[in-house]
Amino acid sequence: MNSLKLKSLLATVALLASGVVAAQSNTLLNASYDVAREFYKDYNAAFVAHYKKTTGKEVKVDQAHGGSSAQARAVKDGLAADVVTMNTTTDLEFLATNGVIAKDWAKKFPHDASPTTSTMLFLVRNGNPKNIKDWADLIKPGVQVVVVNPKTGGNGRYAYLAAWGAVREKGGTDAQAAEFVGKLYKNVPVLGKGGRDASAIFLQRNMGDVLITFESEAISIDREFGAGKVDAVYPSSSIVAENPVAVVERTVAKKGTEALAKAYLDYLYSDEAQEIAAKHALRPRSDTVLKKYASTFKPLKQFTVAQYFGSLAQAQKVHFDDGGQFDKLYTPGAK
Repeated sequence: MNSLKLKSLLATVALLASGVVAAQSNTLLNASYDVAREFYKDYNAAFVAHYKKTTGKEVKVDQAHGGSSAQARAVKDGLAADVVTMNTTTDLEFLATNGVIAKDWAKKFPHDASPTTSTMLFLVRNGNPKNIKDWADLIKPGVQVVVVNPKTGGNGRYAYLAAWGAVREKGGTDAQAAEFVGKLYKNVPVLGKGGRDASAIFLQRNMGDVLITFESEAISIDREFGAGKVDAVYPSSSIVAENPVAVVERTVAKKGTEALAKAYLDYLYSDEAQEIAAKHALRPRSDTVLKKYASTFKPLKQFTVAQYFGSLAQAQKVHFDDGGQFDKLYTPGAK
């Protein structure tokens, strides 16, 4: 065989091999927000077992966690995630605008591609020594509030919007809401980068009297830092926080993992996955599972983003973009 034919044969073999690798790629990377770390640890194990049982194939799922917005930027800048599972739709819209995920991502899965929801509540130190019961208590002199920076994490954006909306729920105006939120952030000694970072500030650095965070973080804190360190306080009203998901089209097209990525996200809507979500205090979409875990999800008056902000995209422009309301209301280190 002459050298030209040999080179041609080797090139053909290499091409076929690369195609097989792409077609049979069995590893997924899920870029997610940090508060969901424990949920996806359990969910991934369930999905791997389900996929093996139904297809006979092995699959491996890797995780990358951080502040939701920071994760979205990392994916946009080249992190080769196959799926994104975030806590705010603005981060997925950011990826869609940059051509990383489909523009119609919200139509790809049920419930606007949000298999679970959450809400914001308060975590206080055991025994609630400052007697914190509602939003108004967070602006009292001597109360220190730990919260995520709304520019780096969806946890922080929802905390801000929940505080603003709580004023509106009681009949207040936007001007009164702005005044209240400004006072609240004057009681914030430091902003967390993400939900888990804020929890570490509260518990490991022992800063603050109250942590505003997702409902699910109460269970995660008990597991990671030890039970009995915090009490959960449900305010009179709070916001509905959707947890949207999407296939990263840019990555799966290169890896040949589109079908696997879709199966991974589809399974989030299964009864088993909804049960796992409920056990991690993520509010399931399944009415049956939600009723089963009624003791976990205490009754709470909830309002939507649309009621007071139009949409998360509109809220982003008005409140969180550079020069927006948050920048006007919050000055680092101000008292």
